[in-house]
Amino acid sequence: MIAYALRRLIWGVFLVLIMTWASFILFFVIPPNQVPAGQGRDTTQVTISKAMGLHEAPLPVQWAEYVWNAARHQSLGTSIQTNTPVTETLASAIPVTASLLVGGTLLFLLISIPVGIISALRPRSILDRMLMIFVFIGIAAHPAWIGLILSYFFGYRLHLTPIAGYCDAVNPATACGGALDWSYHLLLPWLSFAVLFAALYARMIRASVIESSQEDYVLTARAKGGSRWHVLRVHVLRNAAIPIVMMLGMDLGLAFAGTLFVEQVFSLQGMGYTLVSAMNQQDFPVVLGIVMVVSAAVAVFTLIADLCYAALDPRVRLASAPTRRRPRLPIRKSRAAAHSTLLAPEPQSQRSTASS
Repeated sequence: MIAYALRRLIWGVFLVLIMTWASFILFFVIPPNQVPAGQGRDTTQVTISKAMGLHEAPLPVQWAEYVWNAARHQSLGTSIQTNTPVTETLASAIPVTASLLVGGTLLFLLISIPVGIISALRPRSILDRMLMIFVFIGIAAHPAWIGLILSYFFGYRLHLTPIAGYCDAVNPATACGGALDWSYHLLLPWLSFAVLFAALYARMIRASVIESSQEDYVLTARAKGGSRWHVLRVHVLRNAAIPIVMMLGMDLGLAFAGTLFVEQVFSLQGMGYTLVSAMNQQDFPVVLGIVMVVSAAVAVFTLIADLCYAALDPRVRLASAPTRRRPRLPIRKSRAAAHSTLLAPEPQSQRSTASS
């Protein structure tokens, strides 16, 4: 298990380096001085390099210096528009996006798991068809449209929830703060974020539970007299959770895209909101810093998903383990040895026995 985790960790670091290198090339190959600069600022390549704290050198050397500064000194450069460190900008945006991701993920799991299991236990029933209608509506609807509809009805018409804004749960800078105000302001963003993923995962859980219920080991457990709940909990759900865990780790990039729309609708100053503002203002150090942080987050969550996947299914560790090949004799020598054995004269004792 430790060797498997080390291999996945090395692969995650390699993935972050590849993503950073691709973004670095994209920003420096496309000449930014040919695009109108935001707010009248100069966005030439020299200006971007100075803002990132890099020296005039070839592109691979600048990339290596940028990665070294990020890993050793936690420095991602300076914003071109605000002249503030990129780490300070991200430090204020990461908690907002993390709150939206964690709360939305827990909410759509709380919705999708019961819906998927109930639909799988009663396939083609009226309840199953009603739940699948909800699933198809959630898949077809866009998160931005869902956020606008929820904010209009619950915020503007019924005055039950705030329309926009964010409250810090740990260190509030204003009167709006604390766990209660934090969850109260994020209730509609969580719902807007969770509808799409709840629909996708409910359909996936339904298919996975139905497929696992038809396996031979499940039928054998039922034939031995196991109760329906015991068989479902011990045999079906454990194996049905394997693809769900894997997809949950891989969907982090898609989840970040969903937070981008939700933050725009509810005016949340998160990483998605900051990314759109930085792209509109040609603030390349901030954009590259967000890309690097998101790539690292994707690598970490993929590593966690791989470890959970290996814990649920030990065959993954056995399949990925290196196999040792047995040494084989050369073909010519083996054939020569067999030929000499066939043509070798019989021993004297065997000849005497045969003659007698």
